[in-house]
Amino acid sequence: MVLKFLKPITSSQRHLVILNKKHLSKKPLVKTEISGLKNSSGRNNSGKITVRHKGSGHKRKYRKINFLRNYESTGIVTSIEYDPNRNTNIASIYDFTKNHFFYMLAPKNLEIGNIVQSGVDAEPMTGNSLPIYKIPEESFIHNVSPKISKKAQISRSAGTFSLLKEKTRESACIELSSGEQRLLSSKCYATIGIVSNEAFSLTRRSKAGHSRWLNKRPTVRGVAMNPVDHPNGGGEGKKSGKAFSLWGKPNKSGKTSRTKNKLIIKKV
Repeated sequence: MVLKFLKPITSSQRHLVILNKKHLSKKPLVKTEISGLKNSSGRNNSGKITVRHKGSGHKRKYRKINFLRNYESTGIVTSIEYDPNRNTNIASIYDFTKNHFFYMLAPKNLEIGNIVQSGVDAEPMTGNSLPIYKIPEESFIHNVSPKISKKAQISRSAGTFSLLKEKTRESACIELSSGEQRLLSSKCYATIGIVSNEAFSLTRRSKAGHSRWLNKRPTVRGVAMNPVDHPNGGGEGKKSGKAFSLWGKPNKSGKTSRTKNKLIIKKV
């Protein structure tokens, strides 16, 4: 079973749904790729809160992930591990050519002992990283670079993927799992397969303390505040509010995004 349903000995376990992580190694294998991570609690360098509803949370250590495998290499999967900083699993790879270890995002159905390759001459198989013009059309890809020689930013979350719709010598069209279509250079690198841990969206937290462990503080609706605290506050009884943000800007009707990315063919 991918999901675990606990017997509700306490009330906080009644609706709890968590992932079964028996197949993941408990201790990180590559200690050289781990560094300390400071929790800023949403504050900037002057100590002012710039991102609300953050604070506390369990201590974490950052795993350095290789998001740009655009060089010739051949490696073997040595372990599949849990990463506290992301919702997908990661895999430690031992590179035969450079004689060192590194971490990468673990795609679905990747197992310990599998051989993964990267570079122009890599075979189009799960876990291999190669340029888009070498990948067959209608293939599932993830960890896609938006520009040449830039770290991958597209399709990195658990269970996500992009579909390679069509390609030419110069450019390629991919469709994200959200339905958005965008143009890329055919020389951009991508990894074949679907990101692992696709059942993460089915998990359920059982209590408020579970969110506090994840560095999330409570959120209060503006309607429930006083007029001095929020533009939507005040009023007799319950009301729906005036649809303003905390800083007095409208946030309900109209377009909020001002991005003008010409490479996006179809928006969702």
